[in-house]
Amino acid sequence: MTSERPALYDMLDERFRTGRCMNGDANLEVLYTGCRWAEGPIYLPAWKQVIWSDIPNDRMLRWDEETGTVSVFRHGAGHTNGNTLDHQGRLITCEQGNRRVTRTEHDGTLTVLADRWQGKRLNSPNDATVKSDGSIWFSDPDFGITSDYEGYRAESEIGANNVYRIDPDSGEVRLAAEGFGAPNGLVFSPDEQELFVSDTRAGLIRVFDVQTDGTLSEGRKFADAASRENARFDNLRFDADGRLWAAAMDDGVHCYDPADGKLIGRLNIPETVSNIAWGGPKRNRLFITAQTSLYSLMMGVTGTHPAGPGHQPWSPAKA
Repeated sequence: MTSERPALYDMLDERFRTGRCMNGDANLEVLYTGCRWAEGPIYLPAWKQVIWSDIPNDRMLRWDEETGTVSVFRHGAGHTNGNTLDHQGRLITCEQGNRRVTRTEHDGTLTVLADRWQGKRLNSPNDATVKSDGSIWFSDPDFGITSDYEGYRAESEIGANNVYRIDPDSGEVRLAAEGFGAPNGLVFSPDEQELFVSDTRAGLIRVFDVQTDGTLSEGRKFADAASRENARFDNLRFDADGRLWAAAMDDGVHCYDPADGKLIGRLNIPETVSNIAWGGPKRNRLFITAQTSLYSLMMGVTGTHPAGPGHQPWSPAKA
């Protein structure tokens, strides 16, 4: 006798329904399966494609929105993890295996943006986000150096897992925040006054006030995974109405109302969720990487652009 599959939408607060978070597809769409561990989806509007990472297989894959086909974007990719876009539409990639953050130029060449801090090699950059001033912020846990599964086993030269900022003018890598078990996903609030960072090992989402000089205040707890038995936080995304969505691994996708930090709903996903990203022409299609697969869900809510509020060209065309 098989157990009944849980409903896709799990409303925990009335705001999840009234906010149109349940006004979407009734079922998940499986776009691809066959990865070892899928992460880092990003929608590229110019190409109408989703690029994501298959970390243990050391490759990046791409799904084409026009044809529905999947092909290899890059193999021998440095065990890439998180991906985002800068304000010129260039791909920013965290390469766990190569222990660096790179930018893919429009001609396909790679530019190394960061591989050291204070002369020491980074651990294994995991996720990145771009502020409207052009600065790039990234997390640097040790996931890629603890074994050969997602990178290359090595000792940490820094001896800590931190969040860093790449200065848009000088390219200098500066320490932004420390004191994490393993910093993972990070995203700016829509007004860029706060930076939200997930700490996977601590089971927390922390939030920092962004100062005028680009530094961060002391972080405070926003959400605690202890309230959900199977939850561990990975990457984070905001929707256009200011709700925070979090990949919560074995507990699906969480949705929080930042007004009071309450978990108002969740999406039940049949595999362990790693990352989420908004895409499609209207930014209302949620792409989800989960263990072996890439899923999508057309929703009643719209997501923000991954490069933040300073990026305008991706706004839906108006009649």
